[in-house]
Amino acid sequence: MKKKLLSVLLASAMVISLAACGGGDDNDNNSSSNNNDNQQVEDNNTPANNDNNTSDDGNGAAGGEDLAYTGEITFMHYSTSEESEGNGGSDAFRRAIANWDAAHPDITLNQEVLANDDFKTQIATYANADSLPDVFMLQGMNAASWASQGLILDLTDAITNSPYATNYNYERMTPFTVGGKYYAFPALTGMTCTVVVYDAQMWADAGYDSFPTTWAEVEAAVDYFESQGIDTIAFGNGGQWQMNSDFISCLGYQYTGTEWFDHIMAGDGQAAFTDDSFVAALTETQRLFHDTQIFNSDFNAVTNEDAREYFIAGDAAAFIGGNWDFSYIKASVDADKYANLKVAVLPQAADANYPNNYQNIGMGYGVAINAKVANDPDKLAACIDLAREITGPDFAIYVGETYAEQGFYKASFDMGTFDQVTVDFYNFNYVDNIATEIYDSYVDNSVWGVLNADMQAMCNGEMDPATVAANAQASYEAFLGN
Repeated sequence: MKKKLLSVLLASAMVISLAACGGGDDNDNNSSSNNNDNQQVEDNNTPANNDNNTSDDGNGAAGGEDLAYTGEITFMHYSTSEESEGNGGSDAFRRAIANWDAAHPDITLNQEVLANDDFKTQIATYANADSLPDVFMLQGMNAASWASQGLILDLTDAITNSPYATNYNYERMTPFTVGGKYYAFPALTGMTCTVVVYDAQMWADAGYDSFPTTWAEVEAAVDYFESQGIDTIAFGNGGQWQMNSDFISCLGYQYTGTEWFDHIMAGDGQAAFTDDSFVAALTETQRLFHDTQIFNSDFNAVTNEDAREYFIAGDAAAFIGGNWDFSYIKASVDADKYANLKVAVLPQAADANYPNNYQNIGMGYGVAINAKVANDPDKLAACIDLAREITGPDFAIYVGETYAEQGFYKASFDMGTFDQVTVDFYNFNYVDNIATEIYDSYVDNSVWGVLNADMQAMCNGEMDPATVAANAQASYEAFLGN
């Protein structure tokens, strides 16, 4: 049966366009890391022989099962071809989808593929109209609401009874767990949303052996970098979500500790956005972006894609973004700058109560299934097989061996095949720092939409932090009341 691919690539400033990386990246494949030869890397609690539990044949073909269904499946996601060129998780995801599609010639897989920001808008439109695709990427912050509305299928049995179940990292299930039930297979890779990428030589020239550990030290470097005609740190918040995903949801833990957001997620009344600790985090955020000269002056007008180009071009000594940005930067810089690439956590705030090396990491998206599919058992079996295979060993083995990244399925791989820049980033994500949850992977977009817009105004000096917190709390209480 003829295959169909519906690619909707909207020309927008929000489009995530990531440049060439991956298996053909000479930087990753032609040099070995220091003191990492033959080191086998496994996720925490990974069984020693985890690859024995896979039906992958080692040649890229998806395993799966014999399926009776021969109709169409609509599948919506945001791994565009542009994004996959510089993003390991997206590249591996698209590859796994193609493998499953090729392995099931009697099923027509109709893919609707949008850039990330456009995807978020369109999937919400579909949900509001109760017309979700058969299979789609579910953002964790929508899980509770859409589950309560009966829009998404309870996948608990499909996940716990999967042939890959013993190799799943169930810690990655948190954003998709509602009332003890699972509503999605965690997708793509569990990597940071907040990483400081910096040019070590630039900072050495400024008198620093490594990236500063405190914001006071960062501020002390501003005069030097200004004298060089460059910004100290590049950041882009033009889409509003960046201040949430890439900044406050990491800095906030320095002020609140981890239990505060646990209570926010639980909605148990033991934490509020108006708590002094969170208001203090907002206050420091406003100070850093409005009252100092650390960041590019147009940070609220440009996207993170624009800001990382400032760093790549040498117009900023550092950049704050997510793992996808680091993948793009690695693939885009010349050899000299590549050799100087380093990563660091956010500096410590002087008045923070929890001075730790926090970095927010997680799998904010999962593969979910429209609840209506349950009316057709054969189609349901095919949709479950699709979701299971594109998040299972076919995905995990490739993304591990090619990019040194981890998915929901725990696969071991040899770090000795990667260079030191890649090893450093792996250790940043999975070894050296304290992992915390990403704020906007949870709760609901009705809350984050208010907070994100207000934080943009706040960092322009147009709103005070207490008002921002009060507005967020009001939207949060309204959400909890639904």
